[in-house]
Amino acid sequence: MRSVMAEKGWTRRDTLGGAALFALVVGLPVAVVRATDTSDTVSDRQRAILRETAQAVIPRTATPGAGDIGAHEFVILALAHGLDGTRTPASSTALPATVTRHLRSDGSLDYLDWLEWQLDANAHGNFLGASPARRIAAVAAIDKAGFAEADRDAPESPWKKLKALILTAYYTSETGGSRELQYELVPGKWEPDLPFIPGSRAWSSDWTAVEFS
Repeated sequence: MRSVMAEKGWTRRDTLGGAALFALVVGLPVAVVRATDTSDTVSDRQRAILRETAQAVIPRTATPGAGDIGAHEFVILALAHGLDGTRTPASSTALPATVTRHLRSDGSLDYLDWLEWQLDANAHGNFLGASPARRIAAVAAIDKAGFAEADRDAPESPWKKLKALILTAYYTSETGGSRELQYELVPGKWEPDLPFIPGSRAWSSDWTAVEFS
């Protein structure tokens, strides 16, 4: 039986590319990141779900989408290394039951287990088996709930960290950083006042001009 990765056309080269990108962002040696084995903690189904999720966050337009460029592989490695506090134990008493059921024995949240359950619930069954429109709607529902105005004392939705990692992966990739955004290796002279043309792409070197949510 072929794996989900094989059916999706995923290759070892793609996985190593995601490792190189992650190593660049977090400052770890590529060899260390490549040695990270996630096969026992991430199922093929979870990997496929995360790819579809990334593609929903940044779909294919004139440039490849986040799933196309392997942003999900970056996220998997980021979660394995606890980037952005994703392996920090959480206080279960402050979390809703829909989140606490996905806590590991050390108290940290299994983000991919939570995402798999939440998307299946939103799709009313098998997320991967749902129609493209229903998959998009399932992800949109998580996004809407995650960023809805709520009680300030309420715990933050796990979705916020997952989405932030997807966006970080995409906009630090060659596609996101030089094709979706404008890129100039060696900036020119200082221009304090430049004309703005509607539809202009943001510059990858100007993080203050990039809206991530």
